[in-house]
Amino acid sequence: MSSEVPESDAGAPEGALPQVTPERVLAGISLAVPVVALLWVSSYAKLTPALGGMPFFYWYQIAWIPVSALFTGTAYLLLNRDEQRRRAARGGEPR
Repeated sequence: MSSEVPESDAGAPEGALPQVTPERVLAGISLAVPVVALLWVSSYAKLTPALGGMPFFYWYQIAWIPVSALFTGTAYLLLNRDEQRRRAARGGEPR
């Protein structure tokens, strides 16, 4: 029997968190959602339904401003929680 460390974990100290965590994946997805939604122009390239006389094309993009801020804030909170967990795993060492 061999007690070798697998190659994927060779550089990581014992007890360290993996580089790819669920928080980081969710943060990436939450940052990608507004980008994809606004780059998919054919989904909102129409005039109706109008809102207060403003065509759909314009108010849809304006509505994404606060929604994007929410997604960005969510990504920040997820990454902040991940960083706190990493500091705790290192024993509270300063950077």
